[in-house]
Amino acid sequence: MKALVYHGPGKKSLEDRPIPTISAPTDAIVKIIKTTICGTDLHILKGDTPTCKPGTILGHEGVGIIDKIGSGVSAFQVGDHVLISCVTADGKCEYCRKGMFSHCLNGGWILGNTIDGTQAEYVRIPFADTSLYKIPADVDEEALVLLSDIFPTGYECGVLNGKVQPGNSVAIVGAGPIGLATLLTAQFYSPAAIIMIDMDDNRLQVAKRLGATATINSSDGNAVKKLMAMTNGRGVDTAIEAVGIPATFNLCEEIVAPGGTIANIGVHGTKVDLHLERLWSHNISITTRLVDTFNTPMLLKSVQAKKLDPTLLISHHFKLDDILEAYETFGQAAKTKALKVIIEA
Repeated sequence: MKALVYHGPGKKSLEDRPIPTISAPTDAIVKIIKTTICGTDLHILKGDTPTCKPGTILGHEGVGIIDKIGSGVSAFQVGDHVLISCVTADGKCEYCRKGMFSHCLNGGWILGNTIDGTQAEYVRIPFADTSLYKIPADVDEEALVLLSDIFPTGYECGVLNGKVQPGNSVAIVGAGPIGLATLLTAQFYSPAAIIMIDMDDNRLQVAKRLGATATINSSDGNAVKKLMAMTNGRGVDTAIEAVGIPATFNLCEEIVAPGGTIANIGVHGTKVDLHLERLWSHNISITTRLVDTFNTPMLLKSVQAKKLDPTLLISHHFKLDDILEAYETFGQAAKTKALKVIIEA
């Protein structure tokens, strides 16, 4: 089969690999229909994720058809169309029983990280019964690719951890796909203001179309001044970091209002300064989280009911044969105007 293989920082190639086989009774082999590239994949290629070793097939998102199942799989049958969760969960360990599937003692974020992932024609899914979701017949499967990761991530790590409430003010720093998914799901709670901050005017225009009440281009270094002017010097109730670099987290520290919350979504590969000399007296909360995908069933129902449309974030389509071009397109979003790219296996 064809697969996109990581070979160390900055190195990847499309190669022929053996089709995976069942290695445990709880495994399923899924034939990939569609997958995508995540910002986390770019972090891996930058060398920010040392758990991903050279030789690993990348990717942790996708939809497909079950090709084989182990003897211990009871919730699925060969031929079922399924959504692949970016988080693998055994459903039984201490953390899974707390709903913290991302910290599953036998799983967690392993696809495209510590085991081979979804940017291939086939993928092995451990603990299939608790790591896959059946796709209803009346739902656009392409839309559901984005429910593997970015929508549950934006919702859980940004909206829920950020304590977004009706009438509150929210700033989302980063208008990439994860920030835009956060924008869409934040609207479930009717905040009074959602301010989108980014350096890319195209992405800010998209954010405005998707419901942002205001946008700020931060390329001139005056984002804090502009936001404070918008909020009468108060700042925002929720500041959501959706990039993963020190500058954007520091920006959140500067714009959060007293009593507010900073919710981190971004994958950070270098240290970030925490300015307690300024924040110690401000009654703020800082939250971190790896997505648990605990809310995927709710998001799936929202898509099915047409209350949420993930396809609004899809900008490009590629075949698996052209995945290297897809990476170039996704990695140069400012030039290509890429948001989420769909790759058909």
